[in-house]
Amino acid sequence: MTWTLRRRIAAAGLACALALMAGAGGVLALGRFDPAPLPAPGSWGTRILAADGSLLALAPAPGGVWRFETRPQNVSPFLRQLLVAVEDRHFGTDPGVDPGAVLRAGWQWARAGHVVSGGSTLTMQVAKLLDPHPRTLSAKLLETARALDLWQHQTPDRIMGLWLSLAPFGGNLVGVEAASWAWFGKPPGALDAAEAALLVALPRRPEALRPDRHPEAAIRLRNRLLVLAAARGLLSPTEAASAEAEPVPRARHPMPRALPQLLSGVRHPPLLLTSIDPAIQAAVTHAAQAVTADLPPQVALTVMVADLHTRRLSALWLGDWNDRARAGRTDLTQAIRSPGSTLKPFLYALVFADGLAHPDTLLTDTPQRFGNYGPEDFTGRFTGRVTAADALRRSLNLPAVGLLSRFGAERFAAKLAAADAPLRLPRDAAPSLPIILGGAGLSMRNLMALYAGLATDGSVRPLRLTEGRATVARLLPPTAAETVADILTRPFPDETTARGIAWKTGTSWGDRDNWAFGFDRDHLIGVWVGRPDGTAMDGGSASDHALPILARLFSAIPAAPRSAALSSRMLSLAAAPAADPLRLLYPPPGAVIEGLGPLSLKAMGGARPLRFLIDGAPIVSIGALRQTEWQPPSPGFYRVTILDAAGSAVHAAIRVKAED
Repeated sequence: MTWTLRRRIAAAGLACALALMAGAGGVLALGRFDPAPLPAPGSWGTRILAADGSLLALAPAPGGVWRFETRPQNVSPFLRQLLVAVEDRHFGTDPGVDPGAVLRAGWQWARAGHVVSGGSTLTMQVAKLLDPHPRTLSAKLLETARALDLWQHQTPDRIMGLWLSLAPFGGNLVGVEAASWAWFGKPPGALDAAEAALLVALPRRPEALRPDRHPEAAIRLRNRLLVLAAARGLLSPTEAASAEAEPVPRARHPMPRALPQLLSGVRHPPLLLTSIDPAIQAAVTHAAQAVTADLPPQVALTVMVADLHTRRLSALWLGDWNDRARAGRTDLTQAIRSPGSTLKPFLYALVFADGLAHPDTLLTDTPQRFGNYGPEDFTGRFTGRVTAADALRRSLNLPAVGLLSRFGAERFAAKLAAADAPLRLPRDAAPSLPIILGGAGLSMRNLMALYAGLATDGSVRPLRLTEGRATVARLLPPTAAETVADILTRPFPDETTARGIAWKTGTSWGDRDNWAFGFDRDHLIGVWVGRPDGTAMDGGSASDHALPILARLFSAIPAAPRSAALSSRMLSLAAAPAADPLRLLYPPPGAVIEGLGPLSLKAMGGARPLRFLIDGAPIVSIGALRQTEWQPPSPGFYRVTILDAAGSAVHAAIRVKAED
């Protein structure tokens, strides 16, 4: 016997002695003195979930590693059973180490001069995964001590979860969830027998068994494990044979990456629950994909959908990861763009609330100058005298500039800033009249929050995607918001049937930004069409691009359950301690009336007496105090207004058609 062999045998004896000291507490004390470091909270990637708990996206851990904390109950039972059968048959009953396997490994080391077999239990493997060291006898002793400590302080379920979370699968894949999505495009709970067996095999030699590089080696080891599974009664012979015949994946699947712009460069917790509604998101995605192909070259589309009852975002479309507009990973909802005419409704509502005008006030739409500023109409044509309601509905420029000159540009900008929607202006520039026509910057998120206030009770708060507090600011009185919402409620162009949707468009100078915002009782939808680099499009206004998409989206998204269909505005009225509020029973906003016969106008609530007006002109009541009849003089669009003695007003825009 050589001196070298005697040294190895002596060392092996020492190793055996140290292992036997576990019963006396020696190795156990080492594990307590130097325990395995558990993963830090920030070491995991993030699962982004929809409101119903379904997976939207995965974001990698720091360093670009796909690694997710995984619970055993979320993994295929067969995978867990096979893992225990292959790696540690006594898992859950042994103390974290197998003394016989440790003695065998020490003896093999003594004879060969290097580690031949690890003798590692699953718990010892976890100890090594938590703090990897080169394969030496001292490292094995430390793993043994730490395994004993883990077994004493962690449950078997927790130890199994750590292995499932930290096992290597080659490249930047760590843990069974990352491997399951990368190799099979599915969660680990949905793996079949062949897939589960491959994932049990891969951590043994992650790079040498990668199925995209070494498929034959991967198949050989996987099938050996399937034979073992049949021998242990985990599979029937028929099931095992069927699994052995399955191919292995030859390429990685893309990770779930919905809404990648929201994930780029942002640190998230391991689990992020969002307010995204999967049904609405699917409808928006389908509709957006269909219309994107018809957009001009280098033009991107952004869509936001919000639930008006909760002020949460229900769906987002931010363009493809590398779409033809090269939007890349930019979140265009936060980009500062010109709002065009989309701020006009808020000016009108503030003017109405101030008493400077009302919907039936006649305004002037003729060429005029305001100091050195000479605005023009988008169409190049002028109307002359027009009601405020019509001027807003038609988005006329001169009446809006005239109202802003009376209300005050700085005051208007201050109101928006107080509602957390500050206008972006050139350095040292003060708000001036052009801001109402898009001469300032604002983000799509700001505009969506403003329109959510207009659609409900006039209060503004950020539309959230995740849990958290949001500051609420009062921008408009509820009655002013309701009045403007009624003015904007009408059919979409080329539609004859009203859908109860209020909408407004906006086009910035040079057609750089096309906007369309619309809302019904349940949903608010915002659409932006433009070039991410800010250059002008080839032509066409929001009516040509954004508005048809808005109409299509309202047709595509599923209706809200009727139990939740009360508008926030009606909820706020119901909660008010006032008397029965004034409301219009017939005709409803957006109604299309067939025929020129007498039309009954019906109201309820409010303080008597009531006054009935058509396009601002009073009509004589010939019926009961809350009902009258009106004879339409001709086909066309009309505005019905009812005023009560307390000054409350309700409105409805209707259309009268001649009978075919």
